[in-house]
Amino acid sequence: MLTSTDFSGLINQRFFRNFLPIPATNSLKLGERTPDFELPDITRGKSVKLSDYRGKQPVVLAFTRIFTEKQYCPLCYPHIIDLNRKYEEFTQRGVEVLMITSTDKQQSEKVGQDLGLKMPLLIDHSCKSFRDYQVGQALGAPLPGQFVLDKDGRLLYKHLFSFLEPNASVEKLLLAIGDS
Repeated sequence: MLTSTDFSGLINQRFFRNFLPIPATNSLKLGERTPDFELPDITRGKSVKLSDYRGKQPVVLAFTRIFTEKQYCPLCYPHIIDLNRKYEEFTQRGVEVLMITSTDKQQSEKVGQDLGLKMPLLIDHSCKSFRDYQVGQALGAPLPGQFVLDKDGRLLYKHLFSFLEPNASVEKLLLAIGDS
């Protein structure tokens, strides 16, 4: 469900922590190693540590903006659907896509089921990884951002939210991977 008039679950600690607008200010430079994190993967039922991919395969980090299991960001919803639909294109090229959300465990489980997510959906209800990657925040949730990392965990491409282009297209992400 894209939208709903049911706003239960929206007003919580995360909402107040992310209410004031903070612009995306990511200062990572191309070629730099990106911050590590360890987060639970709701789709596979295990913990995922970003550094475990180093030396093995490129990774796309897709920080997404989901308010609750009933309220998706209208600018992010199409991007989530497109990434999920084209997930096999990434895996066929040896790339993992990690989608990161700030919803809680119960909300994230419902999102994963409703959308039939194939890619890992990582939960960061504390929003620490969103802050580490400096994607910004507004109106109760972190802003979206996408980062393409080579197999050594170095930044190949980053896209930060703007109203002109809220998310990087799947085509841009695939192009950024190149022959990594």
